[in-house]
Amino acid sequence: MSTYNFHGPISGQSIFGDGGQNLIFQGPSAARAMGVADDLVRLLRAEQDGRDDAAVQLRGELARAESEERPVDEERVRGWLTTIREGSAAGSGALALIASLKELLGL
Repeated sequence: MSTYNFHGPISGQSIFGDGGQNLIFQGPSAARAMGVADDLVRLLRAEQDGRDDAAVQLRGELARAESEERPVDEERVRGWLTTIREGSAAGSGALALIASLKELLGL
């Protein structure tokens, strides 16, 4: 009989799927979320001149949360993402960036 011992750190969400897959996530990356938020601001400035207020506010909240070492205000972030989504064209890359941010922030 053999045993398999895992001695690494386990934290964050765990998803135990079919086929014996254990997917262990270490949590969202603040740097990746900031990068996606930067991309979202740039895209909205290029596509919808003057309609980037919500994206700028969202990015500011991410920066403040990181500097204050606190979680983001999920309710405000959801509101800004909804505003951006409703104002974006169907073929816009903004929709993909919104989905990425939601995943990174666990919303």
